Amino acid sequence: MTRGPVLIDLEGADKATHVADALPVPDAPHALPDGGAMQMAARIAGRKPSRLSRWFWGLAAALIGAMVSVAAWDFVANLLERAPVLGWGVSAIFAALVLVALAIALREAAAFARLGRIDGLRRSADAALSDSDLAGARAVTDRLIAFYSGRDDTHWGRRRLQDLRDDQFDAAALLAVAEAEVLAPLDQAAAREIEAAARQVATVTALVPLALADVVAAFTASLRMIRRVAEIYGGRSGFLGNWRLTRAVFAHLVATGAVAVGDDLLEPVLGGSILSKLSRRFGEGLVNGALCARVGVAAMEVCRPLPFGPGKRPSVRGIVQRALTGLFARGKDGV
Repeated sequence: MTRGPVLIDLEGADKATHVADALPVPDAPHALPDGGAMQMAARIAGRKPSRLSRWFWGLAAALIGAMVSVAAWDFVANLLERAPVLGWGVSAIFAALVLVALAIALREAAAFARLGRIDGLRRSADAALSDSDLAGARAVTDRLIAFYSGRDDTHWGRRRLQDLRDDQFDAAALLAVAEAEVLAPLDQAAAREIEAAARQVATVTALVPLALADVVAAFTASLRMIRRVAEIYGGRSGFLGNWRLTRAVFAHLVATGAVAVGDDLLEPVLGGSILSKLSRRFGEGLVNGALCARVGVAAMEVCRPLPFGPGKRPSVRGIVQRALTGLFARGKDGV
């Protein structure tokens, strides 16, 4: 046991080292936010079920449907024997339920048909552009006018297109006029929906510390955003159509690697490496919001009846800047 301080003599040390001459302490590595909530939501929505699972769920649905139908039939038959008046009333309720189910099925079929019309328009426009086919482009504009004939918000654009299309003698120019006159207001409305969804995802991720809450918020906001984008362009997809559309959008993003965080993803909002100086939760919110904007732009490409012309595709950076700049300005003071 020693008493008092202990002095250790360093051999070969002629003079004490000055503090200013000491090497700087390396900064601890700071992991950047990776947008895990949006990436997980994309993997969940874009995952293609195996053939075995599709057979399982199909057979299970058929079996459950048969059991429910037989049970309902037996219930109504027994009720008719015991209390005919009540039995006929319940029979009327079941008949109304069947009619409502048929109406829902017809609406789903109509939604699939409208999505098919949009896909057909886009493929025809691509073919007309690649072949420089003016007649094909005019046929596409005729179909586009007929597709939006029942919408008041495209009335002015459709009239302008009808007035200007005879003056166009090039397929690309004609489709550019159709895009500018008919689809430009719809593009602006879709961009506003994307900005709102990105802001919501960023806010929930940054402010709600519950486990998996950010994944649920990202998934539900993306579903609602894709449905709204489809409705803006005239898709009006039902439940099954919206799920199919969502899977197509996310599968495309996963396949192309678009649901990944790049170094320049938030540069317009944050500037340089300031993201590494933010709190982890707030940084995750910003990255998830930016990835949600990427999903929204992909949904525009899928739901739009015409392909984007040169320079017309919305910039993900611009959408992120408009959606998250205010959020960043409010949250930066608290970081």
